Order: sequence, then C-alpha cells, then structure tokens
Amino acid sequence: MKRFLRLFAVAMIIMTVCGCKKSTESGENPFFEAEWDTPYGAPPFDRIAFEHFKPAFERGMSLQNEEIATIVESKEEPTFENVILAYDNSGEMLSRVSRVFSTLNSAETNEQMQALSAELSPLRAAHSDAITLNERLFDKIKAVYDKRNALGLDAEQLRLTEKIYDGFVRSGALLSAEDKARLKQINEQLSALSVKFGQNLLAETNAFVLEVANKEDLKGVPETACDAAREQANKLDKGNVYAFTLQKPSMLPLLTYADNRNLREQIYKAYIARGNNDNENDNKSVIADIISLRYEKAKLLGFDTFADYVVSNQMAKTPEAVYELLHQVWEPALQRSKDELKRMTTMFKHENGMDAQFESWDWWYYAEKVRKADYDLEEEKVRQYLSLDNVKSGIFFLANRLYGITFRPLQAPLYHAECEMYEVIDNDDKPLGALCFDFHPRPGKRAGAWCGTMRRQSYKDGERVPPVVSIVCNFTRPAGGVPALLSLDETETLFHEFGHALHNLFADVKYKGLSGVEGDFVELPSQIMENWAFTQEMLKEYAVHYRTGEVMPDDMIERIQRSSKFNEGFATTELVAAALSDMDIHSVESAEKIDVNAFEKESLVTKRGLISQIEPRYHYTYFNHIFNSGYSAGYYFYIWAEVLDKDAHRAFVESGDLFNREVAERFRREILLRGGERDGMDMYRSFRGAEPDKTAMLVARGLVEEEDVATTEPMPIRQIGRVDTRAQARARAERSRQERAAARRADSLAMVDSLARVEADVE
Repeated sequence: MKRFLRLFAVAMIIMTVCGCKKSTESGENPFFEAEWDTPYGAPPFDRIAFEHFKPAFERGMSLQNEEIATIVESKEEPTFENVILAYDNSGEMLSRVSRVFSTLNSAETNEQMQALSAELSPLRAAHSDAITLNERLFDKIKAVYDKRNALGLDAEQLRLTEKIYDGFVRSGALLSAEDKARLKQINEQLSALSVKFGQNLLAETNAFVLEVANKEDLKGVPETACDAAREQANKLDKGNVYAFTLQKPSMLPLLTYADNRNLREQIYKAYIARGNNDNENDNKSVIADIISLRYEKAKLLGFDTFADYVVSNQMAKTPEAVYELLHQVWEPALQRSKDELKRMTTMFKHENGMDAQFESWDWWYYAEKVRKADYDLEEEKVRQYLSLDNVKSGIFFLANRLYGITFRPLQAPLYHAECEMYEVIDNDDKPLGALCFDFHPRPGKRAGAWCGTMRRQSYKDGERVPPVVSIVCNFTRPAGGVPALLSLDETETLFHEFGHALHNLFADVKYKGLSGVEGDFVELPSQIMENWAFTQEMLKEYAVHYRTGEVMPDDMIERIQRSSKFNEGFATTELVAAALSDMDIHSVESAEKIDVNAFEKESLVTKRGLISQIEPRYHYTYFNHIFNSGYSAGYYFYIWAEVLDKDAHRAFVESGDLFNREVAERFRREILLRGGERDGMDMYRSFRGAEPDKTAMLVARGLVEEEDVATTEPMPIRQIGRVDTRAQARARAERSRQERAAARRADSLAMVDSLARVEADVE
C-alpha cells in the first residue's frame, strides 16, 4: 500500500511537470496564471472559456497531490508548520477553479457545463478521498495532534490542528483498508448522484411553460406580471401569448392574483411535481440511491444514521435536540395554519359554492384577499415602493449605519451582462472586498437565491487578501418600461443574502481551515438582517414610489407592520414540514431502497397531520438543499438560527437604538469576522452575554403572544452539554471496525466449519 502511494505521488509529480510544460507553451489558460490582474483578483471572465476548465481541474488536482506528497515524504519531525499549515495551504489552484466553475454552473450553465460537471464529479470525489484516506498523511497529522498541547501553539493554531484531525476522522481515516475502499466508492457515487439530481431539477423547471392566449383569462393578474409574461413568450419564441414559467417571479403573481382557478391549479401542480413525473428527469430513484448510500456511509463511520453523523458536528449535536425544537414550533404553527384556513374557507365557499374543496393552489389567492380585507394592504401597491434599485440602496444604507462601510461601482469582468460589481470600503478607508449582484432568472440559472465566493478571504505574506463575493437571485424582471419591483418576500430575501455577503466580506481569518462555521450557525448573519427590512426607520429611507418619488406613507408602513404575522401559520408550517421530512429521511436505519413518495406521506401526513391544503416548502423530488446543496439533515438550520437571530436583534432593541454602532461593532467582532475560530455557541455567548432565548423567535412567528412575554420564563435552546465529538467519533469508528472484523471472523469460521462438514459427508 505504501509503495503504491509513493509511486502514485511520483506519477502525480510527473504529470504536473508535463502539464506545466504544456501550459508554458500555450500560455492561454487563465487558471494557469499565479495571479489575476483584475480588480480584487476577480475571475477574468472575459478571458475564461469552457475549454479551460477541464485542464485546470486536472492541473489543480495534480498540484495538490504534489503538495501532499511533499508533506508525506518529508523526513523532518512532524510539526505544525510542515504538516498542519502545509496541508491547510494545499490545493489553492484547485479551490480557485472550483469556485469559478461552481459560480457559472449554478448561475450561467449550459449542456456542456453540465456534462463536464457530471464527468468531473466522481473524479473530484476520488481526489478528495485519496487525500483524506491517505494513511501516511494522517499519521503525520495525528503525530502533531497527539502532542499539540506541548507545542506552544496559539489558540488559532490549536483549533486548526484539532479541526483538521477531526475532519480526517469524520472522513474515515480510522477505518480499515476494506472499509476505506468501500467509502471511496460511496463518495464517488454520491457525488455523481448529487449532480444528476440538480441537472434533473433544472431540466424539469425549464421544461414547463404555461401559455395563455386570451388576456381575459388573466383577469386579476397585475399588468406588470402580464407584461413580463408577454416578454417571456417573446424570448421563448412562443408567439402572441402570455408565457408563465416555474420560476417564482413568474409563478407567484399567477397564484396570488389570477381569478382563473384552473390556471392556478395547472402551474402549481407542475411546480410541486418537478422530478416526480416518471420521465427521464425523474428524481425518485436518484433520491432512493442517495439515502441508501448515505446510511451506509454513516454506519461505516460509526453512526446509527446519517442524521446522527451530520448533526454531531453542528451546534445542536444530536437529532433529538433538533426534533425537540422543530416539534415545539410544529404544533402551534399547524394549529395557526388551520385557523388561517378557516378564515379563507369562508371566502372560498362564498365564491365557489358550499361543495367546493379548498386546495393548496388556492392558498396564495385567498390569503391575498384576507390581507386586503383585514389589513387594507395590497402587495401590488406595496411593490411600487420597492423597486430593486431602492431596496439595494436600502441595504447599502443599513450597512453604512451599522458598520460604517460604503459601496462604490466597480468595473470588473463579469460572467453575464446583467451582473453588476461593487467594491466595499471599510470605515477606515481600507478595502474589504468586492460584491457582485446577479438578480434575475435565466434558463441557465438554478432556482432560489444564494450567496457565494468567487475568491475567498485569505492571508498572504501576512496581509489580508479581500474576498470577491456574489449574491445570486431570481427576482422579478423589469417589464413594460417599469423597473423591477420586488415583493415583500423578495425584499426580505435580498436583506437575507446581503447578511451572508457581509459575513464573507468581514471575514478576517488567518487559516483556510478555520473559515467555516457550523451549519446551524451560518444562517444567523443572514437572518438577522431581515429584522431591519420593514422597520419604519428603514422603509422611510429606501421605500420610495418608483414613479412619483413619494416616500412610503406612514399608514402603509403601519399596515405592513400590523400584518407582519399575517399568514405566519402557513409560512412556518411549510418550512418546518420540509425540515422534519429532511430529518426523517436521513434518520432511516436501513440501506433498503425507500419508496420516496410513500415515505414523505408517512412522515408528514400520517405521523404529523399536515393538512392537504399546505404542501411542504419542498417535496423530496425538488429538495435541492438536501440532495444537491450541502444541507442534508440540515434544513432545520433556518429555524435553529432564527432563535439566534431574533435573540441577537433584541440586543439592538434593548439598547434603544436599532442602528447602535457599539452593538453592531460587537456583533462584527465576535461573530462576523471570526469564521470558525471558535464554536458557534461560544461566539454567540461572547456577543450576547447569555444563552440564546427562543422567546423572541416564537413571538416573531406569532406562536407566543407579545403581551405574554413579560410573564414567560426565558426559554433557552436546550443545552445538550459539550460533546467531545473527537473522542466519540474515534470510539464509534473503532467499535464499528471491531464489530465488522468480528463478523468477518465469524463468517470465516462458519465457512471453515461448513467445508469440514462437506468433507466429512464426502468421506
């Protein structure tokens, strides 16, 4: 085995040298350049072509293999510098090309990109496994880890050493050679299946177009949405019709305003059936394979379920703690949604007859009627004050008030003409980083909204290297001469993603391995920003009528705030339903292939009583978060982090100043700039001075009445106690290894005994 690894390392070095020679001769691949001469080192998209990616990935993997070989072959005594730091610094080129490829494959993909992604996915998984399951490398890491307390390491160096060691253990470093080989197979298969899931979902989303020929059938739909549908039809060469797609900016106006119930039914059924149509893009078998393999992976690593494996490394520590929180929210949310349904059913029966059945595609339409009747609030009128440019100015204003940072337009290469770039300047006039926006849906962009990094924050020669961050959304487009007007939900989404961007922009972490935080902590920086979005102070600053220039009137602001808990039962129920179904499917205790639809029905309807009028936010077949985006057994992150964000925002409220710079500076210092230098709960306590309290979240969701708060005891997140996950992981892995070895010995003895009996019979 060791001889093979040495030969493999030498082969990789030879490949690298040959590759470098070819690069020198061609000089055309931008990824082969040590630095990019662009503002903030942003990717030179004007020079990057599709054909550059595969050789860049190959070169990046080859270079990292050479870097790992240098660590492994060193005859020096293992130290923090020649092992831990050297490993942390490895793979820089591979990371760079991966970030650019991921950016494009998510936001501007095509058939070529998707084919290459499918081709590279198992190769990249194998490359990663070859490193994390390299016994000689792990021996060196363990040697440093074992004597870490005697090396005089500072706090960051000690944490990096422990995190790298833990990461190797969680990746299978303690497994037998046989189990490592199986784990590699599993990881390659999972990687390919994840890519397949995402590609199926994109194809399903793009495949459906609802064509409406007669404008009369669109009665009730705002003119701006009709104009957008007409423009969509022109883009798709559909002729003189109105075209509605499954992108939410196109679909939601139809669901919310169309009097034609048949149209609402058609588009919503198509939306929730994605990946479940028994065609070439069906995801059910893909999901069944993923869940089976994830269970097997968890068992190999010494965990009872994949949920146990994932959550053990988060703030929650155990699935039981996650279920406890989700069920505390589920019951009151479901009851509230039933009350909301009663209110809407009265209207529905009046308009459709006493025998008519309220369905899930009716919810948005009648919820909007209730909003108008109870709060005199029409979202279409509110949107006229929420132009995209206004909301963007609002988030810039908020960041300046809280942190003193400013944003300036920046000329830099962009991957699409619709993108726009800004440089971000800190309150001491030093550059923080660059921020790219990409706002509108396209066929090559996956659904949803997200924040990514095209260049991560790092340190070089003792100097901070600023990051290049991107915010990608699928917001309503400008249409018919009217600018892009955002809904309340889209406005909140932009504040949310901007919070992620600030987390990346403020990052000031010395070591790459300390840049990440726990999954159930990562949504705190994003969700806390939502708390400012619809305050009077903020709306007065950015909510200006796109035509008249009138600032949003006080009575409209008051109605928005009064309706803040409107429809919250529905919103919470669909969110928690998705989180529960995610935990359930990753808590299976068998590798047997599941019936995906039957399992989901059992999880939500049979066990928990989800009403038919509400669909979970995501059905499994289009649940991209958990099958293609790293949130497996982690969709609960949003609810867990909401406890943190609502409690953290209280610090500003209690100060008497929503823009309190002292509190904001403490939040930045203790949370935003620190990456994963400390555990999330430790960072939170340092900011807040106490455990996070669930009360504020329950009040915000309308599940606890405001007037009852004064008499309510604080409700901190259940503390499981500090878990020594390293010791537990080692113990699990060793126990699992011993059990499998014993089983193999038993099988061998049984076979010998059986052969002996056969021989005796023959004689």
